[in-house]
Amino acid sequence: MGAGHAHPLHLHRDSPVHRLPPQVKIVAAFLGVVCVVATPREAFPVFGGYLVLLLGVWVAARIPVGWILRRSVIELPFVVLAVLLPITGPDPRIEWLGLSLSEPGLLGAWNILVKGTLGVLTSLTLAATTPMRDLLVGLQRLRAPALVTTIAALMLRYVDVIAGEARRMRLARIARGHDPRFLWQAGATARGVGALFVRSYERGERVHLAMLSRGWTGAMPVLTENRTTRRDWAAGLAPVAVAAALAVSGWVIA
Repeated sequence: MGAGHAHPLHLHRDSPVHRLPPQVKIVAAFLGVVCVVATPREAFPVFGGYLVLLLGVWVAARIPVGWILRRSVIELPFVVLAVLLPITGPDPRIEWLGLSLSEPGLLGAWNILVKGTLGVLTSLTLAATTPMRDLLVGLQRLRAPALVTTIAALMLRYVDVIAGEARRMRLARIARGHDPRFLWQAGATARGVGALFVRSYERGERVHLAMLSRGWTGAMPVLTENRTTRRDWAAGLAPVAVAAALAVSGWVIA
């Protein structure tokens, strides 16, 4: 059930980071984010250390910084929230360029912005170095619930199929005079979305019946039997050790 197509967040490279087992990278990314979240927001230099650590991983993985930054715009809604906090936060307040800003709001905005940004950059690094199918393999090796990996595998396999069907339905509507730019065409668009949902549901039912007829037992088959060595774990968790040291130093500084 692994998808044969490439994911837009995956950057194909031949690097030591790409060659690490996916379960190692998943654990490393999770623990790295835990270290970032556990760092006091007042430990400003420590967050710079996390960014330098990520830059080192990008260099080892041969990931261009611009490639990461272009895809980090997904964080913009959190940036908007962070901008509002200094204005709406409680007292005490400070004056800056004629604006009355809340000191707790400024710290809260910094906390959301820096930790959210580092979390997004870590997730993008994981996605850039690990194909989606390998992420499923990693979750399977980490004993994730079988239902979760099954749903993720089916979603990954059929998301492009459903998107293609949505494009064909849109072209058919346009060929029949539908113009999605006008507000009064919203009803036709909504009916198209409903029809797409019904078609997707029916497709899922047919796929499930086909799987049952072929001996489906409710769990994904083992996708790989490759074993993870201690060297792999040591190499993958080395940045986590640095991140943990930075988190501890953050508490000392604070």
